[in-house]
Amino acid sequence: MKYKLLAASVLATLSTSAMSATYQLSELGTLEGAKHSYISDVSESGHVIGFANGVYNLPIDISYIDFTESVIKTAYNNEKDAFELSDKVITFTLDDIENKDAINTNPDAHSFMVGFLSRLSSNFEYQKLNSLVAVDFKDGSVIEQPLFDIASVDYDGLTRSTTNIYNAVSEDGVAVGWGSAPYDKVSFTPDGEDEAESWFTREFIERGLIVSADGVRVSLTPEFNEYGGTSRANDIVKTANGYTVVGNISTAIAEDRQENITDRCDNEDEPTSVCVYVLNTSVTSGVFDKRAVKWQLDSAMNIVSTEILGLGLTPKDDDDFAFTSTANALNKNGIAVGSSNVRYYKKDSTILTMPTYFKDKAVVAFVNQEDDWQGGKSLAINESNVITGFAVKRIEGTLRNKFFYHDIKTGDTVFPAGYFDSSSSFGNDINSKGYIVGEGEVGATDSSRRKEAFVYKIGDDKVTNLNDLLPCFEADGETTYAYIMAEAKVINENNEIFGVATKTVKKRNSLGDVVTDIDGKTEFESIAVAVKLTPLVNGTVESCAPPEAEVYERNSASFPWYALLLLPLVGVRRLFRF
Repeated sequence: MKYKLLAASVLATLSTSAMSATYQLSELGTLEGAKHSYISDVSESGHVIGFANGVYNLPIDISYIDFTESVIKTAYNNEKDAFELSDKVITFTLDDIENKDAINTNPDAHSFMVGFLSRLSSNFEYQKLNSLVAVDFKDGSVIEQPLFDIASVDYDGLTRSTTNIYNAVSEDGVAVGWGSAPYDKVSFTPDGEDEAESWFTREFIERGLIVSADGVRVSLTPEFNEYGGTSRANDIVKTANGYTVVGNISTAIAEDRQENITDRCDNEDEPTSVCVYVLNTSVTSGVFDKRAVKWQLDSAMNIVSTEILGLGLTPKDDDDFAFTSTANALNKNGIAVGSSNVRYYKKDSTILTMPTYFKDKAVVAFVNQEDDWQGGKSLAINESNVITGFAVKRIEGTLRNKFFYHDIKTGDTVFPAGYFDSSSSFGNDINSKGYIVGEGEVGATDSSRRKEAFVYKIGDDKVTNLNDLLPCFEADGETTYAYIMAEAKVINENNEIFGVATKTVKKRNSLGDVVTDIDGKTEFESIAVAVKLTPLVNGTVESCAPPEAEVYERNSASFPWYALLLLPLVGVRRLFRF
């Protein structure tokens, strides 16, 4: 049961046309052939982008697999044991997979192979799969944008081996994001071996991309592109002459990492690209030095200039790792926000990643480390130069993320407590009216915590759970409302909110078929759906439970502008911009 109450102070400051009582929820659609859908960004003109996950019927290539090897035989025996523990009989054999097309006809066999390959994600002698895809939400349809994926030479359709991240969209529908190169199956003979083996390699780890409204793609290839280099595009703003895009870009390889590459990546035991990738993922800082970047493009999406925005520290000669800064969001005033590596104020050799903004060639880290903040990221900025995001602090013995807003003009940073003191929270977006949306943890214990979406008005000391602004029941007045708002990702100037809700649907297996139990009864599961919340001018506030259960008020914490003078001038908005 929920109590439908919006704090009076919030109601009083919302425009009548925006929201007077409740919100109406509408689904934006789900990609055909995928389980979940999510929102990344929405332009004021109504362009909506996001991504889908849980693609059904992922393609499995078995042509290179030796089914007599112990690695797959052991995996199968473990799967068989798991079936027996659940009082079930396994429905396939390895011979069924190898010779009888079981991966395309038996969902258990297909699920087994997907799991088998995922457990071998760091072994590049096996196929790589990824079920995360970028999408456009258009006129009730959900359209996949493959970004860097291509048609497979081994099976029908795309390789489904790439990362595909859509981050932001401009007023005229030009979108930006980043992705990885597709994997190629190549023949490679390790040193000392007589026979060639199949290995899976790719051209680059990650690369930024711009996609026009009609699908034209422009790759943001970094100037420093040894071993493919890296780049990400995180936000875009339409300008009078074209576009401004921000993200980050590789600028070098750290000296010690280059020594590692020289010593280990000799193309003898494994392909060089595999070796570099493993190195890049085996150390926290990665192989590449990366810097926040701002690209200027003309109206035809040609890159006119590339500006490195800086780093929140000065590398020393004895620093033995790569440093990173990144720009996650940009406003029309040209101010970018994001994060940067900085030095810990108590110990120079300890490196933190702190929220930052990039303005007038300065990299400013504005969250006071002396208040025990140990990390975080700026995720959004409005046209009034107010930033939101999150910072990290140890609360009740555990590192928690706490959302903040920072006013560049005054220098004040405020940390609302969220749903309760130890509730982790994120500020995902902020509009020019000062409304912040995000999500925070609810639940009495750490083991029972889950995320629920909120709206917060700057100047009020209240975080309002968006689920309190939705109906208690379906139209029949008896059935519990089907949706729970989990994440609020975007709020526009009309106070329309876009995000992710969960709902219960018929369960589907990895081939996309409805699942039934041993008695033939349909099973159910919770999925994520992309949704829009539209303010209702004449809505009514519903009372379903005592108000103490759902409305939270806490004191906020802030520090004045002059506290920034105690900090050096130092320089990761939404999902995957980190």
